Amino acid sequence: MTNATPVSPPVAAKRPSTSTHHGIEMTDDYAWLRDPGYPKVEDKEILAHLEAENAWFKARMGDRQDRIDALFTEMRARIKEADKSVPQKDGDYLYWTEFEEGAEYRKWWRKPVSGGADELILDEVTLAEGKEYFRLGALSVSKDGKLLAYSIDDSGSERFTMRIKVLASGEHLPDEIPGTLSALVWCADDKALVYSLANEQWRTDNARLHWLGQPIEDDVELYHEDDEGFRVGSSISAQDDWLLIGSSDHETSEVRLVPASDPAAAPVLVKARQKGMEYDVDLRDGTLFIHTNDTHENFRAATAPLGQPGEWTTLIEGSDEFYLTGLELFKDFYVTEGRLRGLDRVELRYYDDPARIEPVEWPEESFSAGSAGNPEYDSSVLRMSYNSMVTPNTVFDYHVEEQRLEELKVQEIPSGYDSSLYTTERLEIEARDGTMIPASIIYRKDRALGGPLHLYGYGAYGIAIEPGFSTTRFSLVDRGFAYVIAHIRGGDDLGRAWYKAGKLEQRTNAFNDFVDVAKGLVERGYTAAGKISISGGSAGGELMGAVINSDPELFGAVVAHVPFVDVLNTMLDASLPLTPGEWPEWGNPIEDRAAYELIASYSPYDQVASHDYPPMLVTAGLNDPRVTYWEPAKWVAKLRELKTDNNVLLLKTNMGAGHGGKSGRFESLKETAEEFAFILWQMGVEQ
Repeated sequence: MTNATPVSPPVAAKRPSTSTHHGIEMTDDYAWLRDPGYPKVEDKEILAHLEAENAWFKARMGDRQDRIDALFTEMRARIKEADKSVPQKDGDYLYWTEFEEGAEYRKWWRKPVSGGADELILDEVTLAEGKEYFRLGALSVSKDGKLLAYSIDDSGSERFTMRIKVLASGEHLPDEIPGTLSALVWCADDKALVYSLANEQWRTDNARLHWLGQPIEDDVELYHEDDEGFRVGSSISAQDDWLLIGSSDHETSEVRLVPASDPAAAPVLVKARQKGMEYDVDLRDGTLFIHTNDTHENFRAATAPLGQPGEWTTLIEGSDEFYLTGLELFKDFYVTEGRLRGLDRVELRYYDDPARIEPVEWPEESFSAGSAGNPEYDSSVLRMSYNSMVTPNTVFDYHVEEQRLEELKVQEIPSGYDSSLYTTERLEIEARDGTMIPASIIYRKDRALGGPLHLYGYGAYGIAIEPGFSTTRFSLVDRGFAYVIAHIRGGDDLGRAWYKAGKLEQRTNAFNDFVDVAKGLVERGYTAAGKISISGGSAGGELMGAVINSDPELFGAVVAHVPFVDVLNTMLDASLPLTPGEWPEWGNPIEDRAAYELIASYSPYDQVASHDYPPMLVTAGLNDPRVTYWEPAKWVAKLRELKTDNNVLLLKTNMGAGHGGKSGRFESLKETAEEFAFILWQMGVEQ
């Protein structure tokens, strides 16, 4: 074995593996990169190949280390290292989090409202000590304020271990539950917790009840989900009197109610699942408040008596213009959140006066805003958050009676920030089918027209990419880049129809939208073909793979984070963690030949061809249960085999992390610095 610097990229062996579906034969030359013992990855040849790719990454990026270090230093300088959140009242205590100077992780604090000493309730710094990876999952204080339930993952595998801390003494109860993947919900006067375990396929198909002090083996399964595509989650109602046990996939949901005082009671089904109908529920004084898409794809709000939970009466009609994303109940009013013409909208409404609607007004034309955690049911002041592409994160209290926003904290940027140097716009660019695609852009006012531009997109699962603030982004923008977010179909930026228009049979709209936004930016003079860098992760990585197959000449650099690129093989494998739950999003190629053929037609791995590709940086996580490590590894191997250019192609696999990359606020920042150094290198921007 040698540690010599490699002089050429690793070449993966070709070992054809053949399978037949719907009478169609498919051959996969790199299927061997999947360890048969997964989720354990112990095959020496596979590990050696991944390490060889990492060595090649280091060899090519080694000359860029000074640039990486400089980028990291400037990104870190924009972060206030010793920082704390605005305290929030919950019962008898004020709670907040705090980062100390140089700390990767936060500490969780509280103090009595009535006065008294600050109390450290959880120290992530100590918990993470000596670990390559650390992530806090759920955290929940008991209603009486005496106990803290929390869960941690120290591998990136998304299997969390739950523990319970006695806050007065700092000691832990013997109760310890490994393998959780859920919220932790207190019930039965703080004598019990409801949680969900991840099964062998990382699916939460259960809601379980643990009585404090009892053996874990005696925990009771409150609900078990038999549909392998559904996931189960639990929460508590606004008045803390009902457990809400929900089960859903990407297009259908179902909720059961259990008295929080008697969690072992038989669950009450609100309404039986109907394919394509989504709903969620909260309760107030015996009335159910339902948020559902049963009569309109942009959702409506309805009510029902507890005794007849399936008899729904409209409270707020569904609307083509307003996309209702959720309800939050309080004692004297309730809050609706949603998007109007793609922009966030928060409204207060009143139980006793349905005609009284009070929108919260914001100062800019393009922004991201919403409720920022309001744990108390009886509230007259609401915590809100706000930011835009040029406005740092700002925390407000909204005084309900006065309809007044009180600014509490503006994100501080220690190295300095002058918003007057930048401008932001919301563009609309016509796609090839005539649809107008929104795009949010930020750039310096002194930027030269036609300069480099970075384009980001996601476009899946109905996840909107909001035009929010990012300190790291300025490491590109201050070097002459425009930074653009393409609000493509597949997200729900413009409502549920926008989401549906980018999934299943219409999936390719998302790819076409992204390309057409890029071309539209060129046509408008913002940049030029070949001067566009692009990035996306997970399903956004699939987007990267699709657009470089179709229009490689447009892009000067590509970063694909944990990219979902082996779509066809993954959707054909029901044993993988997420596959059955993903069929409503992508289609089921096992049962449906048309779905098979459609996915095969765009799956980035299957569509790699012999042509030039732009320079690329690809990342993976060895412990990633969402996009398994072999997807990017196979993709890069096939690209190395078939691409006809000499452009740089790098694969970096985090050997001790999962889907989100490295943990810690600075360790993760180092990866962003690597990404930006790669982009600047390939785009020829060296200052």
